[in-house]
Amino acid sequence: MEQTELSTDTANKVILCRAAIAWRANAPLSIELLEVDPPKACEVRIKILSSGICGTDLHILEGRNKVPLPAVLGHEGAGIIESVGEGVTSVKPGDKVLMLPLPECRECCFCLHPKGNVCVKEDILSPTGLMLDGTSRFTCKAQKIHHLFGTSTFTEYTVVHEIAVVKIDDASPMNKVCIISCEVPTGFGAVFNTAKVTPGSTCVVFGLGGIGSAIVMACKASGACRIIGVDINENKFPRARALGVTDFLNPRNLKKPVQQVVVEMTGFGADFAFEAIGLIDTMLINSGRTLKGSFLGEYKSRDCIPKLVTDYLQKKINIDPLITHTFHFERINNAFEVLQDENENCIRCVLLF
Repeated sequence: MEQTELSTDTANKVILCRAAIAWRANAPLSIELLEVDPPKACEVRIKILSSGICGTDLHILEGRNKVPLPAVLGHEGAGIIESVGEGVTSVKPGDKVLMLPLPECRECCFCLHPKGNVCVKEDILSPTGLMLDGTSRFTCKAQKIHHLFGTSTFTEYTVVHEIAVVKIDDASPMNKVCIISCEVPTGFGAVFNTAKVTPGSTCVVFGLGGIGSAIVMACKASGACRIIGVDINENKFPRARALGVTDFLNPRNLKKPVQQVVVEMTGFGADFAFEAIGLIDTMLINSGRTLKGSFLGEYKSRDCIPKLVTDYLQKKINIDPLITHTFHFERINNAFEVLQDENENCIRCVLLF
């Protein structure tokens, strides 16, 4: 996992590697031989070492999130720079890096705004599945394959734009830090940056999966005195309690709407409510409250993600409890089965290459 030496024989050549391709929704991923083109100007090619499996990837496979297919999915990856295209200055071959589903060009109005982080060059809100020049770097069986969110990490090699990759500390454990690309900043940032949870407050978290668990940890770190966890899978409750949840609700066991029960439990409703499932029905709004959305925790990706990695290395934050399962890459379909199995109590599964 920690090797950083790469052969220079592959530079400027097409690499043939294994990749998990989603040919269509509602079907297993298929391990195929993928042709990965050399990086063009301002792009880099990366050897993937680890990738987290996010709920978003599952939603795409289920057909709930629409993206262009066929595609190489995955957006939470850690790896080593194999080669760089013309004009790349921020990274070099051999560097340890994280891929960023939300890029930071540092030129658009949102990147230049002190609080903006939704770069105009993102490919998440209305995904095209293509690089910034409108083409793909992937080919399989003579067919062009789409990218996902400008990252695509379910492959041994990928190509991303320089604005969607960031160098991290050489001491970074590459089997773990991949989740700092998405899960950690999304959950932590929702608490620290968006909601700004205060000491002594009451929080309710809808969904105790990967993002929800990160939110729980951040609420506890912020000094919340009561954290109510809401989930239909009670197998998650013991682990969530260890992370900081004080009270639990299973909507399937309630005779009243969960929002009403929360109000009755607290007398006035929670001070802060976090929806970590992606369902409008679970959003808790009362009179006099404010609804806020959060994109990658409002972190500027290239500026802030390396600092989170450093905080982890310096033991200022602990992301280890968020990784509950690991699989070798070729068992990716088994990993998705575990993610969906209520008895497995999976927070985040990491693929190792």
